[in-house]
Amino acid sequence: MTSENRTIRLTTAQAIIRWLENQFIMIDGQEMRLCGGGFGIFGHGNVTCLGEALYNAQDSLPLYRGQNEQSMGFAAAGYAKQWLRQRFMFCTASAGPGTSNLLTSAALAHANRLPMLLLCGDAFITRLPDPVLQQMENFNDPTFGVNDAFKPVVRYWDRITHPAQIIQSLPNAIATMLDPGDCGPAFLGLPQDVQGWTYDYPEEFFAKKIHRIRRVTPDADEITDAMRALAGAKRPMIIAGGGVQYSRAVEELTTFAETHQIPVVETIAGRANMLATHPLNIGPIGVTGSDSANAIAEKADVIVAVGTRLQDFTTGSWTAFDRDAQFISINAARHDAGKHRSLPVVGDAKLSLSALTNALDYTAPSDWVTLAQSERKSWDAYVAENVSYGNRPNSYAQAIGVVNDLCDPRDRVVAAAGGLPAEVTANWRTLDIGTVDVEFGFSCMGYEIAGAWGARIAQAEREADKDTIVFVGDGSYMMLNSDIYSSVLTGKKLIILVLDNGGFAVINKLQNNTGNESFNNLIADCPTVPEPFAVDFEAHARAQGAIAETVSNLAELGEVFKRAKESDRTHVIVMNVDPYEGWTTEGHAWWEVGTPHITESDRVREAHVDWESTRPKQRKGV
Repeated sequence: MTSENRTIRLTTAQAIIRWLENQFIMIDGQEMRLCGGGFGIFGHGNVTCLGEALYNAQDSLPLYRGQNEQSMGFAAAGYAKQWLRQRFMFCTASAGPGTSNLLTSAALAHANRLPMLLLCGDAFITRLPDPVLQQMENFNDPTFGVNDAFKPVVRYWDRITHPAQIIQSLPNAIATMLDPGDCGPAFLGLPQDVQGWTYDYPEEFFAKKIHRIRRVTPDADEITDAMRALAGAKRPMIIAGGGVQYSRAVEELTTFAETHQIPVVETIAGRANMLATHPLNIGPIGVTGSDSANAIAEKADVIVAVGTRLQDFTTGSWTAFDRDAQFISINAARHDAGKHRSLPVVGDAKLSLSALTNALDYTAPSDWVTLAQSERKSWDAYVAENVSYGNRPNSYAQAIGVVNDLCDPRDRVVAAAGGLPAEVTANWRTLDIGTVDVEFGFSCMGYEIAGAWGARIAQAEREADKDTIVFVGDGSYMMLNSDIYSSVLTGKKLIILVLDNGGFAVINKLQNNTGNESFNNLIADCPTVPEPFAVDFEAHARAQGAIAETVSNLAELGEVFKRAKESDRTHVIVMNVDPYEGWTTEGHAWWEVGTPHITESDRVREAHVDWESTRPKQRKGV
């Protein structure tokens, strides 16, 4: 280091890691490192240079060894969710297939608006050894490679072609990941030679920095417009999305609802914004929702949507509401705030709800609130019956009910694609705020175990004595399960319920509901399978170091779950459920699905006509 110019000579990789070590954030009065560490699989594209830099930062940036790059990204997403987007993890992968394996997890983070830093190997910038191992050559554009495929699925993308570029690129990447309206994954392509090149970096570049997440102040005129629309409402309703939690605005949401006596419904991402017992919580809305929430949604005249992107499962493909209903959308992202002719309030949920609470002199009609609460009471009775044991085949709902009764209020529940997101959303009774992670932004099979591992790492940093509980079907388990091994290796205990219905049963249900014959979804219906057989999930989980048990009924499930709560390492519980019986049949809004307009099947034709009969209710908008 030269004292005159106050510079320090480092490789590009060393500088990246040193800079990350010095980024901090204040959370609830406690100063914490912004980056919680990373997930990595080394190869020739990142081991020699980035690996060397990470070796010397093990105490400050712990590196968790992944088993699959895609699952590393899912784990980083689960970590960011648990920390409410206030902290993130990086993922590092080698050049070629190691990096391209991260595409799906980048898309998941993008869809869910989650921060994640991708530090990925790239081809040599000099091109002297081209073509190198695993390089994807483009004959007409030598600058175009696999890493360019990340551009549609990340919020920030850069390829570092000179060591000095990180002085600008790293702060921009962090600014994107911490921006409440533009939050998402950031990608840095790191050519193998550039990682090892040196540069005399300004010493002040590595000075400690404490970040704060910006709260966007809502425009006064937009608050006034929203207030005027609400002041005349006869049947108002609030849709509470995941952004409520990311804004840490649960208290403000509750105060707003209670002050003005407005019923609240929850999206899938906002599933734990209110306790199940709160008198204004009318239930989950939409395709995987409740009769109670959907009943008031179709009658509401003014709808305040807070922190939601209003995706089709929330809106019933825009059939769940009166076509003339006025939306007021409170969102830090301008793109989301203006959807479907909404009155936009572009701003932080916490600040916007507080401003609206103070500005509004209004109470919803008591008969409207009474109607909403009556609908919720009926829904609660249905759920109670749905999750009860009864004399019927094992079902997802029943398994959910058993766990719900026995878990700690602060335990975290994780589910993703397939039939379980709908069943958890509809049947889970929220015991505490922010305890449910149903990944349905990208509806990505395989997220469950990997995302839970990442969530458990974060949870151990906050509430080490609580559990992370995973609901996963056999289809998702077969797609990505290797982080059972990761959880055991790292001492991050999970409780995993593998509910085996013999294939992709929920898609088989959709297939049948649209008049089609069962085909290629349940293992028994695959024409290329001469002799179907079940996987021994218990033995497989044991092989990865977990404690594993198989149960045959709900009573056994309860007893084994109690043992799992006392276990000191990952505990896998396997139970068969019926692929045809036991589905939650109530609460569903319409969902737009492409069905054949012509067919030789009478059943498919009739299903198409029936499906299309709801389309006239569809709200047209942008």
